[in-house]
Amino acid sequence: MTKEKTKTPTTAPASKWTAEDKARATLRPSINAAFVIDAYSGNLLGKDASLAEMVKGLSDSMHRSKDGDLFTMEAMLIGQATALQTIFTSLARRAQDQTQQRHFEAFLGLALKAQAQSRATISALVDLKFPRQQATFVKQANIAHGPQQVNNGAAPPPAVTHGEEAQPQQNKLLEVDHGQPGGWLDTRATTTATRGHPAVETVEQVHRAKKPRR
Repeated sequence: MTKEKTKTPTTAPASKWTAEDKARATLRPSINAAFVIDAYSGNLLGKDASLAEMVKGLSDSMHRSKDGDLFTMEAMLIGQATALQTIFTSLARRAQDQTQQRHFEAFLGLALKAQAQSRATISALVDLKFPRQQATFVKQANIAHGPQQVNNGAAPPPAVTHGEEAQPQQNKLLEVDHGQPGGWLDTRATTTATRGHPAVETVEQVHRAKKPRR
């Protein structure tokens, strides 16, 4: 079953279009663009340009673009870049002919704007013909059957709440698991120091130097 094509009200004058025709025309990009082109193209080829042919040409260009043929778009950008370059050259020459500073700055400013638009159009054309390759960064994927813990990078230090003293990281490294042998530091009370060399202490008491009396 073939899909019925949408009727295009281009064979009859706009004054004879029905309400349905006008509604469909409002939603057709080709017809909208044709109306704008017709409004601005009067000073180019006159007012008698065929609106139906404009719509047909625009529709053909849109269908080719959908199929991947961007020749019309590339040609349009080349034409715009060249036209903007011509505007830049004309305004730059007119700026040089001015005798007043404000007139010179006005024409030169417009010339530089046209030059910037021409450069932007050329950049758009290059992006259209040669799309930029965006780099994709993929994180390491760790897949295993069963429990697995993988640390990709160092873990950030834990947050310290207000009024809580931060515990040195070195002390935490010495703590492993509670209840495991050697897991915690030995916090038992220290033993009393014993005399390991009593003979040395005796010599110190007997042979120590006498302090002179005052």
